[in-house]
Amino acid sequence: MELLQLKYFQTVAYTEHISKAAKQLNIAQPSLSLTIKRLEDELGTNLFERKGRNIQLSASGKILLRHVNRIFTELENAQMEIQSEEHEVSNTIRISISNPRFLTGLISGFINHFPQSKIIQELGDRSEIMTSLKKGDIDLGIAGHPIQDEEIESCVLVNEDIVLVLPSNHRFLGKTEISLSHVANEAFITLANNEEYSGFTTMLCEKAGFIPNIAFEVDSNLLVEIIKLDQGVALLPISVCKTLGLNYIKVTDDSATYPVGLSWMRHKMLSSSVSNFRDFIISYYKDNDEMFKAN
Repeated sequence: MELLQLKYFQTVAYTEHISKAAKQLNIAQPSLSLTIKRLEDELGTNLFERKGRNIQLSASGKILLRHVNRIFTELENAQMEIQSEEHEVSNTIRISISNPRFLTGLISGFINHFPQSKIIQELGDRSEIMTSLKKGDIDLGIAGHPIQDEEIESCVLVNEDIVLVLPSNHRFLGKTEISLSHVANEAFITLANNEEYSGFTTMLCEKAGFIPNIAFEVDSNLLVEIIKLDQGVALLPISVCKTLGLNYIKVTDDSATYPVGLSWMRHKMLSSSVSNFRDFIISYYKDNDEMFKAN
């Protein structure tokens, strides 16, 4: 069993498609298929099962993937220790977030404290962040709702209040709080391309006894513009409303808080730069807790 075989297996496991994995690895598909077959022969078991035009891990494959992830994590730890010993640890921090607002306001403070740090940030949904962490493509991830996985350590940064944004001429302006059932017949404005958050707000409405009437589904920039045109109501995090000066009212429904979680690999040795950034993020959210609460 060779490391190259295991890397090929890991890539196939996460793409669930031989041809896509071959393209990622820049090798011929028949060569990749043969490598996987030899690995299966060596282990005496099938690692994948056919699922339509794709494939998925078998029970044995899931066991192997868990150990393969651990192997590559340990190899990365070894490299990190060697580099640390030689004082050559990189200052690069790789982080993926599901929403740009999760880092807004804290980057400048961190860079001022650690000017040698280099941050590579990407956007991804919750499942993409989990996969990237396991593959070692990123060091940290931030997503709504902490990732629950035995290989990943997560902490809740904040449980942010979700409020109802109102048009400037709305009849409920002036109230201090409201139940969502009172706006069941309103036109709603929602965020496009953010299934994680949209699914959460839809769940809030369904708990209140209705399915929201979506009048506009737009990106974050257009959403603010549409709101200011008094075209409907919207469920938004309180910090966004405070930053943009929007009219809002507190929601009294249960579960009207949105947890934001920070995650990293449980057994991975983090560089001092990554550890510093992780601790800085946690401290920032703790110190600015009031910004995420509806007063």
